[in-house]
Amino acid sequence: MGKVRNFSPWAYWMIRLSEAAQHDPLPADRTDQFQGWRDRARERLVDLLGESPQRVDLDLETTDIVQCEGYRRERVVFDTEATMSVPAYLLIPNSRKSSGPAVLAIHGHGPGKDAICGVTNSGNPQSLDTNFDDALSDGQDYAVALVRHGFVVLAPDLRCFGERADWEPEDRYLCDGNLVHATMAGTNPMTLNLWDLMRSIDVLLDHQLVDETRVGVVGFSYGATLALFLSALDDRVAATVVSGYFSSWAESHKVPWNMCGSQVFSGMLGEFEHVDLGALICPRPLLIETGSEDLLFPLSAAQRSVEELQKVYLAFGVSDKLVHDVFHGEHAWHGAKAYRFLKRWLFDPTTS
Repeated sequence: MGKVRNFSPWAYWMIRLSEAAQHDPLPADRTDQFQGWRDRARERLVDLLGESPQRVDLDLETTDIVQCEGYRRERVVFDTEATMSVPAYLLIPNSRKSSGPAVLAIHGHGPGKDAICGVTNSGNPQSLDTNFDDALSDGQDYAVALVRHGFVVLAPDLRCFGERADWEPEDRYLCDGNLVHATMAGTNPMTLNLWDLMRSIDVLLDHQLVDETRVGVVGFSYGATLALFLSALDDRVAATVVSGYFSSWAESHKVPWNMCGSQVFSGMLGEFEHVDLGALICPRPLLIETGSEDLLFPLSAAQRSVEELQKVYLAFGVSDKLVHDVFHGEHAWHGAKAYRFLKRWLFDPTTS
Protein backbone atom coordinates (compact mmCIF):
# COMPACT_ATOMS: atom_id res chain seq x y z
CA MET A 1 0.00 0.00 0.00
CA GLY A 2 1.41 3.35 -1.02
CA LYS A 3 2.08 6.34 1.18
CA VAL A 4 -0.96 8.49 2.03
CA ARG A 5 -0.43 11.95 0.58
CA ASN A 6 -2.43 15.14 1.01
CA PHE A 7 -3.21 17.53 -1.85
CA SER A 8 -5.71 19.76 -0.01
CA PRO A 9 -4.63 23.17 1.36
CA TRP A 10 -7.71 23.09 3.64
CA ALA A 11 -6.68 19.73 5.11
CA TYR A 12 -3.15 21.07 5.49
CA TRP A 13 -4.37 24.01 7.58
CA MET A 14 -6.60 21.78 9.67
CA ILE A 15 -3.59 19.60 10.48
CA ARG A 16 -1.59 22.70 11.38
CA LEU A 17 -4.47 23.87 13.56
CA SER A 18 -4.66 20.56 15.40
CA GLU A 19 -0.94 20.76 16.15
CA ALA A 20 -1.00 24.39 17.33
CA ALA A 21 -0.38 24.60 21.07
CA GLN A 22 -1.56 27.65 22.99
CA HIS A 23 1.41 29.81 23.95
CA ASP A 24 1.20 31.32 27.44
CA PRO A 25 -2.45 30.32 28.05
CA LEU A 26 -4.71 32.24 30.42
CA PRO A 27 -4.10 31.07 34.05
CA ALA A 28 -7.80 31.32 34.93
CA ASP A 29 -7.37 29.03 37.95
CA ARG A 30 -4.24 30.78 39.26
CA THR A 31 -5.19 34.30 40.33
CA ASP A 32 -1.70 34.88 41.71
CA GLN A 33 -0.33 34.57 38.17
CA PHE A 34 -2.97 36.62 36.41
CA GLN A 35 -1.42 40.08 36.61
CA GLY A 36 1.89 38.90 35.19
CA TRP A 37 0.04 37.09 32.38
CA ARG A 38 -2.07 40.16 31.70
CA ASP A 39 0.98 42.40 31.29
CA ARG A 40 2.59 39.88 28.91
CA ALA A 41 -0.62 39.36 26.95
CA ARG A 42 -1.26 43.06 26.39
CA GLU A 43 2.31 43.56 25.18
CA ARG A 44 2.10 40.49 22.94
CA LEU A 45 -1.18 41.66 21.41
CA VAL A 46 0.24 45.08 20.61
CA ASP A 47 3.31 43.47 19.04
CA LEU A 48 1.22 41.10 16.90
CA LEU A 49 -1.02 43.89 15.62
CA GLY A 50 2.02 45.94 14.61
CA GLU A 51 2.58 49.66 14.38
CA SER A 52 -0.45 51.95 14.33
CA PRO A 53 -0.71 54.85 11.87
CA GLN A 54 0.61 58.27 12.75
CA ARG A 55 -1.88 60.44 14.61
CA VAL A 56 -3.30 63.43 12.72
CA ASP A 57 -5.82 66.08 13.66
CA LEU A 58 -9.38 64.75 13.41
CA ASP A 59 -10.59 67.83 11.52
CA LEU A 60 -14.19 66.84 12.29
CA GLU A 61 -16.83 68.13 9.88
CA THR A 62 -20.62 67.82 9.96
CA THR A 63 -21.98 67.54 6.43
CA ASP A 64 -25.68 66.81 6.94
CA ILE A 65 -28.32 66.80 9.69
CA VAL A 66 -31.58 64.85 9.56
CA GLN A 67 -34.25 65.12 12.25
CA CYS A 68 -35.67 61.68 13.07
CA GLU A 69 -38.27 60.54 15.57
CA GLY A 70 -36.80 61.34 18.98
CA TYR A 71 -33.28 62.05 17.79
CA ARG A 72 -31.22 63.77 15.12
CA ARG A 73 -28.81 62.04 12.78
CA GLU A 74 -25.67 63.93 11.77
CA ARG A 75 -23.35 62.72 9.05
CA VAL A 76 -19.84 63.53 10.19
CA VAL A 77 -16.44 63.03 8.59
CA PHE A 78 -13.06 62.96 10.33
CA ASP A 79 -9.45 62.08 9.49
CA THR A 80 -7.58 59.15 11.02
CA GLU A 81 -4.53 59.28 8.74
CA ALA A 82 -3.08 61.86 6.41
CA THR A 83 -4.54 59.87 3.51
CA MET A 84 -7.65 58.30 5.11
CA SER A 85 -10.95 59.75 6.33
CA VAL A 86 -13.93 58.13 8.04
CA PRO A 87 -17.62 58.88 7.35
CA ALA A 88 -19.96 58.18 10.27
CA TYR A 89 -23.42 58.86 11.64
CA LEU A 90 -23.68 60.64 14.97
CA LEU A 91 -27.06 60.00 16.59
CA ILE A 92 -28.10 62.38 19.38
CA PRO A 93 -31.27 62.00 21.49
CA ASN A 94 -33.49 65.08 21.50
CA SER A 95 -33.72 64.71 25.27
CA ARG A 96 -29.97 64.97 25.85
CA LYS A 97 -29.12 68.37 27.32
CA SER A 98 -25.96 67.62 29.31
CA SER A 99 -22.97 65.29 29.38
CA GLY A 100 -23.88 61.60 29.61
CA PRO A 101 -23.26 58.08 28.29
CA ALA A 102 -22.37 57.26 24.69
CA VAL A 103 -21.86 54.13 22.60
CA LEU A 104 -19.62 53.39 19.64
CA ALA A 105 -21.73 51.10 17.41
CA ILE A 106 -19.75 48.90 15.02
CA HIS A 107 -21.49 47.28 12.04
CA GLY A 108 -20.87 43.79 10.68
CA HIS A 109 -20.54 42.60 7.09
CA GLY A 110 -23.06 44.21 4.77
CA PRO A 111 -23.89 47.78 3.77
CA GLY A 112 -22.06 49.38 6.70
CA LYS A 113 -23.34 52.09 9.03
CA ASP A 114 -26.63 52.51 7.12
CA ALA A 115 -27.81 49.08 8.26
CA ILE A 116 -27.35 49.65 11.98
CA CYS A 117 -28.67 53.21 11.73
CA GLY A 118 -31.88 52.12 10.01
CA VAL A 119 -31.18 54.15 6.87
CA THR A 120 -32.80 52.99 3.64
CA ASN A 121 -31.56 53.68 0.13
CA SER A 122 -33.67 56.84 0.21
CA GLY A 123 -31.76 58.09 3.24
CA ASN A 124 -34.82 57.85 5.48
CA PRO A 125 -34.97 55.95 8.77
CA GLN A 126 -36.77 52.62 8.70
CA SER A 127 -39.76 52.01 10.94
CA LEU A 128 -38.86 50.13 14.11
CA ASP A 129 -40.62 48.03 16.68
CA THR A 130 -41.46 50.26 19.63
CA ASN A 131 -40.41 47.71 22.28
CA PHE A 132 -36.70 48.47 22.38
CA ASP A 133 -36.05 46.24 25.39
CA ASP A 134 -36.64 43.28 23.08
CA ALA A 135 -34.75 42.25 19.96
CA LEU A 136 -35.06 44.64 17.03
CA SER A 137 -37.46 43.81 14.26
CA ASP A 138 -34.81 43.35 11.58
CA GLY A 139 -31.97 42.31 13.86
CA GLN A 140 -29.59 44.99 12.64
CA ASP A 141 -30.48 48.59 13.46
CA TYR A 142 -29.16 48.53 17.02
CA ALA A 143 -27.67 52.03 16.72
CA VAL A 144 -31.21 53.43 16.47
CA ALA A 145 -32.35 51.38 19.46
CA LEU A 146 -29.40 52.73 21.44
CA VAL A 147 -30.12 56.38 20.69
CA ARG A 148 -33.78 55.83 21.58
CA HIS A 149 -32.59 54.43 24.89
CA GLY A 150 -30.88 57.77 25.52
CA PHE A 151 -27.31 57.13 24.37
CA VAL A 152 -25.32 59.38 22.07
CA VAL A 153 -24.21 56.96 19.34
CA LEU A 154 -21.38 57.13 16.81
CA ALA A 155 -21.57 54.61 13.95
CA PRO A 156 -18.63 54.78 11.51
CA ASP A 157 -18.12 52.90 8.25
CA LEU A 158 -15.30 50.38 8.52
CA ARG A 159 -12.75 50.17 5.71
CA CYS A 160 -14.19 48.34 2.67
CA PHE A 161 -17.80 48.93 3.77
CA GLY A 162 -20.48 51.55 3.16
CA GLU A 163 -19.05 54.76 1.77
CA ARG A 164 -15.58 53.23 2.09
CA ALA A 165 -16.25 50.30 -0.25
CA ASP A 166 -14.37 50.30 -3.55
CA TRP A 167 -15.76 48.68 -6.69
CA GLU A 168 -14.95 45.00 -6.89
CA PRO A 169 -15.84 42.29 -9.45
CA GLU A 170 -18.62 39.98 -8.29
CA ASP A 171 -16.25 37.04 -7.95
CA ARG A 172 -13.91 38.99 -5.63
CA TYR A 173 -14.26 40.00 -1.99
CA LEU A 174 -13.07 43.38 -0.74
CA CYS A 175 -11.94 42.11 2.68
CA ASP A 176 -9.64 39.54 1.10
CA GLY A 177 -8.33 41.88 -1.58
CA ASN A 178 -7.61 44.49 1.06
CA LEU A 179 -5.62 41.92 3.04
CA VAL A 180 -3.43 41.28 -0.02
CA HIS A 181 -2.57 44.97 -0.33
CA ALA A 182 -2.03 45.34 3.42
CA THR A 183 0.29 42.32 3.50
CA MET A 184 2.36 43.78 0.68
CA ALA A 185 2.62 47.03 2.66
CA GLY A 186 3.64 45.22 5.86
CA THR A 187 0.52 45.88 7.90
CA ASN A 188 -2.90 44.30 8.44
CA PRO A 189 -6.48 45.57 8.03
CA MET A 190 -7.48 44.81 11.62
CA THR A 191 -4.82 47.16 12.97
CA LEU A 192 -6.03 49.93 10.65
CA ASN A 193 -9.69 49.45 11.55
CA LEU A 194 -8.87 49.37 15.25
CA TRP A 195 -6.98 52.62 14.80
CA ASP A 196 -10.02 54.19 13.12
CA LEU A 197 -12.20 53.01 16.03
CA MET A 198 -9.82 54.38 18.65
CA ARG A 199 -10.00 57.72 16.89
CA SER A 200 -13.79 57.32 16.79
CA ILE A 201 -13.71 57.16 20.58
CA ASP A 202 -11.71 60.41 20.48
CA VAL A 203 -14.55 61.95 18.46
CA LEU A 204 -17.05 60.91 21.11
CA LEU A 205 -14.90 62.14 23.98
CA ASP A 206 -14.55 65.54 22.32
CA HIS A 207 -18.34 65.96 22.19
CA GLN A 208 -19.87 68.22 24.84
CA LEU A 209 -22.75 65.79 25.44
CA VAL A 210 -20.50 62.81 26.21
CA ASP A 211 -19.11 61.85 29.61
CA GLU A 212 -15.61 60.45 28.99
CA THR A 213 -16.03 57.86 31.77
CA ARG A 214 -19.20 56.36 30.29
CA VAL A 215 -18.44 55.24 26.74
CA GLY A 216 -19.47 51.76 25.64
CA VAL A 217 -18.82 49.68 22.52
CA VAL A 218 -21.28 47.41 20.70
CA GLY A 219 -20.69 45.18 17.68
CA PHE A 220 -22.25 42.28 15.81
CA SER A 221 -20.31 39.59 13.90
CA TYR A 222 -17.34 41.34 12.25
CA GLY A 223 -18.26 44.37 14.36
CA ALA A 224 -18.08 42.11 17.41
CA THR A 225 -14.59 41.02 16.41
CA LEU A 226 -13.48 44.62 16.52
CA ALA A 227 -15.49 45.39 19.67
CA LEU A 228 -13.69 42.57 21.49
CA PHE A 229 -10.22 43.65 20.32
CA LEU A 230 -10.89 47.34 20.86
CA SER A 231 -12.11 46.84 24.43
CA ALA A 232 -9.12 44.63 25.23
CA LEU A 233 -6.73 47.32 23.96
CA ASP A 234 -8.44 50.57 25.01
CA ASP A 235 -9.24 51.07 28.70
CA ARG A 236 -11.47 54.03 27.85
CA VAL A 237 -14.18 51.53 26.93
CA ALA A 238 -16.39 51.27 30.01
CA ALA A 239 -18.74 48.49 28.86
CA THR A 240 -18.89 46.13 25.88
CA VAL A 241 -21.44 44.04 23.98
CA VAL A 242 -20.02 41.31 21.72
CA SER A 243 -22.77 39.71 19.62
CA GLY A 244 -22.35 36.72 17.30
CA TYR A 245 -18.62 36.20 17.69
CA PHE A 246 -17.20 35.26 21.10
CA SER A 247 -16.38 31.56 21.09
CA SER A 248 -13.00 30.19 19.97
CA TRP A 249 -10.74 30.84 17.00
CA ALA A 250 -9.68 27.22 17.02
CA GLU A 251 -13.31 26.08 16.64
CA SER A 252 -14.50 28.76 14.22
CA HIS A 253 -11.39 28.19 12.10
CA LYS A 254 -12.74 24.71 11.38
CA VAL A 255 -15.79 26.17 9.62
CA PRO A 256 -15.04 26.63 5.89
CA TRP A 257 -15.44 30.19 4.53
CA ASN A 258 -15.88 31.52 8.06
CA MET A 259 -13.04 34.04 8.26
CA CYS A 260 -12.32 36.99 6.00
CA GLY A 261 -9.25 39.09 5.38
CA SER A 262 -10.39 41.79 7.80
CA GLN A 263 -10.65 39.49 10.83
CA VAL A 264 -7.23 37.88 10.94
CA PHE A 265 -3.61 38.81 11.44
CA SER A 266 -0.38 36.92 11.06
CA GLY A 267 0.58 34.52 13.83
CA MET A 268 -2.66 34.73 15.83
CA LEU A 269 -3.19 30.97 16.29
CA GLY A 270 -1.50 29.73 19.44
CA GLU A 271 -0.97 33.28 20.70
CA PHE A 272 -4.49 34.42 21.58
CA GLU A 273 -7.96 33.02 22.04
CA HIS A 274 -11.26 34.83 22.52
CA VAL A 275 -11.14 34.11 26.25
CA ASP A 276 -7.75 35.85 26.47
CA LEU A 277 -9.19 39.05 25.01
CA GLY A 278 -12.12 38.80 27.42
CA ALA A 279 -9.66 38.51 30.31
CA LEU A 280 -7.98 41.74 29.18
CA ILE A 281 -11.39 43.46 29.36
CA CYS A 282 -12.05 42.23 32.93
CA PRO A 283 -13.06 43.76 35.37
CA ARG A 284 -15.07 46.00 33.03
CA PRO A 285 -18.63 44.90 32.09
CA LEU A 286 -18.93 42.51 29.14
CA LEU A 287 -22.09 41.01 27.63
CA ILE A 288 -21.80 38.20 25.09
CA GLU A 289 -24.66 37.18 22.78
CA THR A 290 -24.73 33.70 21.23
CA GLY A 291 -27.37 32.14 19.01
CA SER A 292 -28.10 28.51 19.82
CA GLU A 293 -27.93 27.63 16.11
CA ASP A 294 -24.99 29.86 15.15
CA LEU A 295 -22.89 27.65 12.87
CA LEU A 296 -20.11 30.22 12.46
CA PHE A 297 -19.35 30.61 16.15
CA PRO A 298 -20.73 27.46 17.83
CA LEU A 299 -22.58 27.65 21.13
CA SER A 300 -20.58 24.82 22.69
CA ALA A 301 -17.31 26.67 22.12
CA ALA A 302 -18.83 29.93 23.40
CA GLN A 303 -20.04 28.25 26.57
CA ARG A 304 -16.63 26.74 27.29
CA SER A 305 -14.91 30.08 26.78
CA VAL A 306 -17.42 31.99 28.89
CA GLU A 307 -17.08 29.44 31.71
CA GLU A 308 -13.32 29.94 31.66
CA LEU A 309 -13.70 33.72 31.58
CA GLN A 310 -16.18 33.62 34.46
CA LYS A 311 -13.37 32.32 36.69
CA VAL A 312 -11.45 35.54 36.06
CA TYR A 313 -14.45 37.77 36.73
CA LEU A 314 -15.20 35.79 39.88
CA ALA A 315 -11.60 36.21 41.07
CA PHE A 316 -12.00 39.98 40.66
CA GLY A 317 -15.25 39.88 42.62
CA VAL A 318 -17.26 41.20 39.66
CA SER A 319 -19.04 38.10 38.34
CA ASP A 320 -22.19 40.19 37.74
CA LYS A 321 -20.29 42.19 35.10
CA LEU A 322 -20.04 39.19 32.77
CA VAL A 323 -23.31 38.15 31.11
CA HIS A 324 -23.84 35.43 28.51
CA ASP A 325 -27.14 35.87 26.66
CA VAL A 326 -27.88 32.61 24.85
CA PHE A 327 -30.92 32.91 22.60
CA HIS A 328 -32.76 30.57 20.26
CA GLY A 329 -31.66 31.52 16.78
CA GLU A 330 -28.88 31.60 14.23
CA HIS A 331 -26.11 34.11 13.55
CA ALA A 332 -27.96 37.33 14.43
CA TRP A 333 -28.08 40.34 16.70
CA HIS A 334 -30.46 39.71 19.62
CA GLY A 335 -30.47 42.71 21.96
CA ALA A 336 -32.88 41.35 24.58
CA LYS A 337 -30.45 41.95 27.46
CA ALA A 338 -27.92 44.25 25.79
CA TYR A 339 -29.74 47.57 26.19
CA ARG A 340 -30.58 47.03 29.87
CA PHE A 341 -26.99 45.90 30.44
CA LEU A 342 -25.54 49.07 28.93
CA LYS A 343 -27.99 51.29 30.77
CA ARG A 344 -27.08 49.63 34.05
CA TRP A 345 -23.33 50.13 33.67
CA LEU A 346 -23.19 53.42 31.75
CA PHE A 347 -26.04 55.61 32.95
CA ASP A 348 -25.13 55.51 36.64
CA PRO A 349 -22.40 52.95 37.27
CA THR A 350 -21.80 54.23 40.82
CA THR A 351 -25.14 52.79 41.94
CA SER A 352 -24.65 49.37 40.30
